[in-house]
Order: sequence, then structure tokens, then C-alpha cells
Amino acid sequence: MDEKRVAREVAMFMILSARTAPKARGIDHLKTAILTGQEKDRLAGEMEKLSSEYGFFERDAKNVRSAEVVLLIGLSAAPIGLNCGACGRTCTELQGESSKEGKGYRGPLCVMDIMNFGIALGSAVKTASMFNVDNRMMFSAGVAARKSGIMDADVVIGIPLSIKGKNIFFDRK
Repeated sequence: MDEKRVAREVAMFMILSARTAPKARGIDHLKTAILTGQEKDRLAGEMEKLSSEYGFFERDAKNVRSAEVVLLIGLSAAPIGLNCGACGRTCTELQGESSKEGKGYRGPLCVMDIMNFGIALGSAVKTASMFNVDNRMMFSAGVAARKSGIMDADVVIGIPLSIKGKNIFFDRK
């Protein structure tokens, strides 16, 4: 079996699941990318560079290097237009506010958009599970993808995929 080819195909089904996941008002602000080979290794290198700031990034970078592919799912957030007030503002106020760079993400963010993002992530990893492909949602891979410019989005989560005899994402030190 060609594990890299299979993992890439599963990643494409994961994108399908994320894209078609229910979203408030049907508004989709997702970005996706599949990293393999040198792109994946570049991401792992960026994670290692950030390990002085975030200690666990080096551990996660080893997982990224060992994985067949990494799926990035990002959110370029914008107000949904419900004026729910959960962010502490109206949608118009939030839209007019300038973005602020945080330690890992850029905000402020629309709570409804963030909930959409979470549902999309859950749908994606559910799909990997249906194919019995080991995976792990990684804040670390997402932050490294943002900070290095691999993906331009307000929030990014990296999901490495592994097809091996043992799940590489558990029993980590």
C-alpha cells in the first residue's frame, strides 16, 4: 500500500467534510491546504524554531515529520451578521475593528465563526477516523503555519495524518 497516497486522499475527504459541515447562515470562511514532502518538513522546521517560545512544539514537530501528510484548516474570520453580542460588540463594530496579533492567533473573532470552525474541524477528524487514519489536531502546527506564512488565516489548526502499525500521536514524551 502507498501510505502517502492514501493519506492524501483521506485528507481530501477531510476537506470535503470540513467544507460541507453545517455553518451559521451558511457562511464559509475556511481555508485548507494539504502539506507533503518539503512543505511538511518546512512546517516541522518552523515548529522547531518556535519551541523556545512554546516547549511542546519540538515534540509535535517530530510527529509532523513522521506523518504522511498534514492537513491545515484555517479560518479567515468575519462577522456572520447575527449581532449576537458574544464577542462584546455588534457585527458592524467587530467588522470595523482592526485585527490584533495574539500569541498564536489574530483577533478579535466572531464567536459564531469560531463555532463553525470547531464543527468543521470535528467533521474533518471524524472522516479520518472513519478511514482508520490516525490523526491529531495540533495548535502547534497551526501557529507555525500562520507565523511562517504557510497559511494566511486568523486561526489555523494542523492535522497530521499517519498510517502506521502504531499510533504515533500517543505515548509521546
